[in-house]
Amino acid sequence: MPRPSQPLISRSAVIEASIEIIDSEGLEAFSLPKLAKYIGVSAPSLYHHFADRSAILSAVARHIAGAGSIPRRRPGPDWPEFFVQLALNFRRSILRHPNAAPILLQYLPRDLLIGTYEETARFLEASGVPTHLHVQILDGMERLSLGTALTDAVRGPSTRTTIFPNVDPDSQPILARALSENTLTSKGLYEEMVRSFLYGVMRNENARTTEESEPAPASV
Repeated sequence: MPRPSQPLISRSAVIEASIEIIDSEGLEAFSLPKLAKYIGVSAPSLYHHFADRSAILSAVARHIAGAGSIPRRRPGPDWPEFFVQLALNFRRSILRHPNAAPILLQYLPRDLLIGTYEETARFLEASGVPTHLHVQILDGMERLSLGTALTDAVRGPSTRTTIFPNVDPDSQPILARALSENTLTSKGLYEEMVRSFLYGVMRNENARTTEESEPAPASV
């Protein structure tokens, strides 16, 4: 069947329909014929906006990852809290579509976040964070946020005591006791992980700066 001379659907409609199919039926069920039928067009109509299935999945990844909002916070000494909220927003966007987690892992391009990177680097600079730490912070935040959020999406919801599943109190008494005393949900653990990373970067930097500024011991 020849491709129609004019697009019958919008690019955004294709992306939204793709997400709906993946949310309801899973990634394995997603195909171009099914997508076309779902929208009510012929398959060639999809090629007005996308070259192939991979191009659609890449757009889906961009859409989901880009749905997280940028926190409104003034630069200052509490700058890590900006990134904590940014990470939580990103996690929430991913967990809205857990069936799409493998798409994000495979198709999410790093250049999607270039604008956000520049924005956050500017925020770091205005907060007094040394420039040589920016790459460490931004790269670490991406790896930590993406990896943890995708893991939570694949594993599904858990409670404070089921963070580690199938723990046997008899053969694993210490881990069982640790779970019983844990006060954090998966979201809380994620939040504290991000916070520990960011404040840890600055503690290491301050310790290094202090060490370098101390005078060397006098030789005997």
